[in-house]
Amino acid sequence: MKLSDFDYQLPDRLIATRPASPRTSARLLVAEGDAIADSAVRDLGQWLRPGDRLVLNDTRVIPARLDGRRWRSGPQGRTSAHISVTLLEPCADGCWTALLKPLKKLKPGETIEFAAGLAAQFERVEDGQAHLRFNLAGDSFDEALLQAGDMPLPPYIAARRAADDRDRTDYQTVWARNPGAVAAPTASLHFDDALLDGLRARGIDFTHVTLHVGAGTFLPVKVEDVTTHRMHAEWGEVSEAAAAEIAATRAAGGRVIPVGTTALRLIETAARGGAIAPWRAETDIFIYPGFEFRVTDALMTNFHLPKSTLLMLVSALMGQDRIRAIYDHALRREYRFFSYGDASLLVPDPAPGR
Repeated sequence: MKLSDFDYQLPDRLIATRPASPRTSARLLVAEGDAIADSAVRDLGQWLRPGDRLVLNDTRVIPARLDGRRWRSGPQGRTSAHISVTLLEPCADGCWTALLKPLKKLKPGETIEFAAGLAAQFERVEDGQAHLRFNLAGDSFDEALLQAGDMPLPPYIAARRAADDRDRTDYQTVWARNPGAVAAPTASLHFDDALLDGLRARGIDFTHVTLHVGAGTFLPVKVEDVTTHRMHAEWGEVSEAAAAEIAATRAAGGRVIPVGTTALRLIETAARGGAIAPWRAETDIFIYPGFEFRVTDALMTNFHLPKSTLLMLVSALMGQDRIRAIYDHALRREYRFFSYGDASLLVPDPAPGR
């Protein structure tokens, strides 16, 4: 299975740099069986059935992008260098792992100063990631980060514009509650409270799970044989209640539909034993064609980057030829792509017995 099997050409004009407004006005491509239909997210309920269950990732994106300065005193006086920081995740020893640019401007023991009284000492580098120890912790750290940080927009958006105050709302789901992600579960960005209420009125159920999306989600696949690719690990939790809800829906004949690839990867991790079960740990599950889905009956997701692991995931769900046809349709109809782009509802042929 070659990396080139998952390539396609995308015009730059189709990369969305702002979300649709209102959220539910985004377009929705519905692929069910051999049929493809053009719809809108606000009409999602028309494509679902009473008894279906949407699985929602309730992670909350932290303002993980920081700009700071490193100061030094020398013969020429006090000098400084600009340092760009993207936080990745907290460590057990109280440090944070982070990506720093330019890393060569720092020496171990030096301090980076940010706004809002926030500062961090640079301790070391491991596996290309810096370890930073901040001067604040707990609520004080969270409050300072909220003031000093920006939302960590994906590279393909950040290359086109800087993050601003609108992104603090736009790049966050309406149900976000557990801080820890440095990237949003973007399919979920299309929902608002009115849509959720309308779906509940139609008999659609909801289950919340947590997967803290890491910056590794944007790392490119660098091997030609995709089966040898190693996924980054992300922390997640499927609670006992969530596992029971998903199991009950399947037992009753309803469909389990994760909203976003993060929710899908998490519930399939929790179902590796054959059935959904409570689960709390890191997952590095890699889903590519040939994967056997245990609990996923359909998927709501955005359109993914060429040669990405997420494109491999949807190819595993729908089949490679089918995904090529779906993406060809989206390109011809000029859907908007990637994190702030339009959505799709992918419904594969039911598994035997479903």
